[in-house]
Amino acid sequence: MGALLTTPDTLFIQQLYDQYSDENHQAWRRLYERMLPKWERYANPHFLKGIRALSLDPQRVPRLEDVNRFLQPLTGFRAKAVSGYVPAFQFFDCLRQRAFPTTITIRRSDQLDYLPEPDIFHDIAGHVPMHTDPHFAETLVRFGECARTAAQLNATAEELTSIVRAMARFFWFTIEFGLMRDTKGTDLKVYGSGLLSSFGEIEHAIDSPKVQRYPIQLEWLVNQSFEIDHYQPLLFIVDSFEHLYDLVGELERWMKQGRLSHVASGEPLVREEDILSFRAN
Repeated sequence: MGALLTTPDTLFIQQLYDQYSDENHQAWRRLYERMLPKWERYANPHFLKGIRALSLDPQRVPRLEDVNRFLQPLTGFRAKAVSGYVPAFQFFDCLRQRAFPTTITIRRSDQLDYLPEPDIFHDIAGHVPMHTDPHFAETLVRFGECARTAAQLNATAEELTSIVRAMARFFWFTIEFGLMRDTKGTDLKVYGSGLLSSFGEIEHAIDSPKVQRYPIQLEWLVNQSFEIDHYQPLLFIVDSFEHLYDLVGELERWMKQGRLSHVASGEPLVREEDILSFRAN
């Protein structure tokens, strides 16, 4: 039997705020408190401006309606609660519509340093401050449009699997784990949300000699596999969000030209639900 797909009508859920426990709020408080000095040292200025614009409460898990009250007037984006995994096309198409699928659970107090799946701290404190920046927001929308282009191609299952893998790698090495030069073009700052929500890896990404850091190259990136269960040994650098926006346009052109239809195999594995989500649209 094929996987059941999440439809737009059933994708989003309510954030039942009163169900957060004192332990949940304590986990948020500890995460926020220890990340703050890391952000001030390693995060890009767009993120720092976004954190201030959102007026997040350092003491309590945020209400999404409060987040959206500050976010939506800036770029039209909204954080929308989901219960868990969202198939690839639905996730990317939400970005096209300026909706960000947001996990509403929070990690336990004994799991502050590593969590294999996203939680509300990763999504709201890591991703959403970047969504306040107009250039970054437009990049996400354009990336979502790439997903719609992929769904409209007359691609075989093998070709579509390759395209989805290429898109996932692009998202991973940019939106999740991207580095950017500062305005002077000398120092590196973090803009990737996986780094911005990780107490240990944000510093490691910038300072560790064990990390290889290279100017972003699209052909390398879409053929580069990655693993999620350890600090990333390879990171890519963009010059600006305008640069990143142009790269998304190049990614879409490559897709139409068939240059993403046979990228290198390897991680990430593409789920059946992901392929079916593109076929259904």
